[in-house]
Amino acid sequence: MQQEQKLIVGSEEWCSFPSLGIPAVKARVDSGAKTSSLHAFNIQPFTRHSQAWVSFDVHPLQGDRSTTVHCESPVVDRRFIKSSNGTREKRYVIMAPVQIGGDIWEIELTLSNRDSMGYRMLLGREAMGGRMLVDPAASFCLGELSHSEITQLYGIVERAASGLKIGVLASNPELYSNKRLMEAGAERGHEMIFLNIKQCYMKLDAEEPEVYYRGGLVLNDLDAVIPRIRPSLTFYGCALTRHFESLNVFTLNSSAAVTSSRDKLYSLQLLQKSGLDIPTTGFANSPMDTNDLIEMVGGAPLIVKLLEGTQGRGVVLAETKKAAESVINAIKSLKANLLVQEFIKEASGKDLRCFVIDGKVVASIERTAAPGEFRANIHQGGSASIVKVTAAEKKLAIKAAKTMGLKVAGVDIIRSSKGPLLLEVNSSPGLEGIESATQIDVAGAMIGSIEKALGWVNKSK
Repeated sequence: MQQEQKLIVGSEEWCSFPSLGIPAVKARVDSGAKTSSLHAFNIQPFTRHSQAWVSFDVHPLQGDRSTTVHCESPVVDRRFIKSSNGTREKRYVIMAPVQIGGDIWEIELTLSNRDSMGYRMLLGREAMGGRMLVDPAASFCLGELSHSEITQLYGIVERAASGLKIGVLASNPELYSNKRLMEAGAERGHEMIFLNIKQCYMKLDAEEPEVYYRGGLVLNDLDAVIPRIRPSLTFYGCALTRHFESLNVFTLNSSAAVTSSRDKLYSLQLLQKSGLDIPTTGFANSPMDTNDLIEMVGGAPLIVKLLEGTQGRGVVLAETKKAAESVINAIKSLKANLLVQEFIKEASGKDLRCFVIDGKVVASIERTAAPGEFRANIHQGGSASIVKVTAAEKKLAIKAAKTMGLKVAGVDIIRSSKGPLLLEVNSSPGLEGIESATQIDVAGAMIGSIEKALGWVNKSK
């Protein structure tokens, strides 16, 4: 093919896969990526005429999980692929004709859940070789599709929300968890409203209490609120949640439960009182008690935690007694509260996250610490994988959520030589790691919990 015949494409283009029944999907054109990848979930291998096949579902439109295309294809390979974040994933590989502009040719595709990515399709250099020239500063060189064209291609019928009016009380509308809750609620026919905590304000009045939003919008007509309160806004976020409760608005987690879960010392005391196993933990106010603290948790190595720390921040591994004394005394000199906790060496930097909704573990993952780290944390370069939890671990997670009064909780458990131990109960657990690893619609299960509590039934089904 001569250079003048090559397609000139931008950094993003629309393409289609006729043999898969996908009339349009927006692709990220990336010459830095070797292979091409298509968003897929519910991936199921099967055999047809003695040949390996795979069935899978695709959400072809970003931000729309209600439009679904079911696909089937022969499997040409299954191999490990290194993603952009550095993790290796074993993926099914298929061949399918792709149509871009007026040209059509067969390319190799790996199947992977791309819900958390900006595009449902990645076009890599192997698919472009000899056919394309990329202008990275341009977009849609081969034509843009309008909203009406997309709805026509997929036969989408837009209906007004006829369900509940649900507010997501949080800080960042672009955060994966918040976006997923907004999508999941809209898919089930509810009117979803994002409420920035800092832009809400309250009127306390015995006869007419109200919650306002920026511009004077009154929020008293909400059916339910999902509190997703960042730790730095715990006081004000819980005050808002408490005010919604006084207006008889259903809250997925109560203000009292969120407040209790955010106090690490108090939450450990509640869990201990209920007879739940936790790592041996020490707490003191005076630097004179440092040596006793170290000894009561079994000596070094040990963990030092700030009471106000979150997502692995403010957590230090002290490997020697001298290091422990230095860390503890330094933190106390700053008038900060801390916990000292035994180090579970046999856990090898791994822990479990059990996602509990309405007294049931709906999804579980094992989290592994990043190289050089001692604590499993996805926010700090760790990884997550699907795991089968034991009956004892499920029972521990369910009882922990119940003890804290949380309808929705992320319960962190560590496997020790003494059996499973509770690390923490999170009242605003993240969804990205657990949904990506398990491919379970956890956000949808949270919306389902609200529907159940309010007795709402989708009559359009």
